[in-house]
Amino acid sequence: MATPRVFKVNPTTQQYDWGKLGRQAKVAQFAEASQLPGFAVNDEKPYAELWMGTHSSSPSRVKDSGDLLSDYLQKNPDLIGSSIAAKYEDAKNGNLPFLFKVLSIAKALSIQSHPDKQTAEKLHAEAPKIYKDPNHKPEMALALTDFEALCGFRPIRDIERNLRETPELSALIPPTILEDFYNAAKTVTPNEPPAKTALKNLFAAVMTTPSDQVHSAIESIIARYEKEPKETTTASSADNDLRSLILKLQTQFPYDIGILCPYLLNILHLKPGEAIFLGAGEPHAYISGEAIECMANSDNVVRAGLTPKLRDVPNLVSGLTYVSAEGTRHYVSPTAFSSEQEGGEYSLLYDPPIEEFSVVKVEVPAGGKPAQRAVAGPSLAIVTDGKGVVSWEEGGQVQLGFGDVVFIGADMPVSFSSESDGFAVYRAFVEV
Repeated sequence: MATPRVFKVNPTTQQYDWGKLGRQAKVAQFAEASQLPGFAVNDEKPYAELWMGTHSSSPSRVKDSGDLLSDYLQKNPDLIGSSIAAKYEDAKNGNLPFLFKVLSIAKALSIQSHPDKQTAEKLHAEAPKIYKDPNHKPEMALALTDFEALCGFRPIRDIERNLRETPELSALIPPTILEDFYNAAKTVTPNEPPAKTALKNLFAAVMTTPSDQVHSAIESIIARYEKEPKETTTASSADNDLRSLILKLQTQFPYDIGILCPYLLNILHLKPGEAIFLGAGEPHAYISGEAIECMANSDNVVRAGLTPKLRDVPNLVSGLTYVSAEGTRHYVSPTAFSSEQEGGEYSLLYDPPIEEFSVVKVEVPAGGKPAQRAVAGPSLAIVTDGKGVVSWEEGGQVQLGFGDVVFIGADMPVSFSSESDGFAVYRAFVEV
């Protein structure tokens, strides 16, 4: 009997503290609807992430057999594809180069970054219980709902303005470091080495401020904000946005150093269908909302605020790029994945500037049947709305419902169709 090249997969769920409660979380909705073995929703517990992939911390399984997906792929390497196996050493062990997720965020995630490959190898060798694999972790988030995030350093002059307008914050910074930064902010080349060094020194000074001084500064800021009207007519929308976020973070992580980071980092608001990409060394924190996320196959996170977990400030400070720019530089603009003759108007490709993954968003109308070309590598896809069918040339098909996850083998052209009200699918893949 021929090895199936398209089949359903059981993902896994993660119940981190920042997740949405019970069925409020799409993570729980998807897991329940797809009838994950042993899964039952507890409406008083958080559901933060749905993992789809082969990462050893929480690997997916083949739905029909219960086999680890990685074991199945190792026994059937043609499902991964020869070009992928040749490029990614771990693919020979049945491991995918990417990890695919759904996020359901009720409370801010940590101020964090992800290491590049060289740094990941070093951190894993030094502290394998903390940094559990030697891989880098570039990632992309695609909003399923309204989605808020901190992402990358603000333009250097925006940071300067925030410091001058927030004396409680600027008072925490040694005068020589602050003066050097103000001088750097006057430059027309904010991403040249001198300006980056000034920003690094500033950020390091803020993140290493003694906790009693942080407490006093935040206490003063919050008292001042609470005396002001909720939204002042004289302030810009960006200023009101910043003030609102500071107050929100104080309720979630009282007097935490991470509360001061929005003065330095861009605040982004994504609408459904918008996406951002974060390469190695970019400081960020997801604040609220739900999203599809895809990343290189790693779980390495360097944290420094807004978290009860281990904080590694020295490695965070040393590993950042210190590029200061508008947050829009992180946006990923989608393009058509297939030709219009194949139903390409229904398939949008989000293709970040790394090799390990891309994501296609497919919105299938009732009666539609968009075709997708063969991909020279493996894919995982999840149904986020409605129900339908994935089919292929040999006459095979798999019925898909809300929350179902399906693996599609390398070199398989497929079509998605729906006879009912249509359905939506996000498909992660890799090809060389």
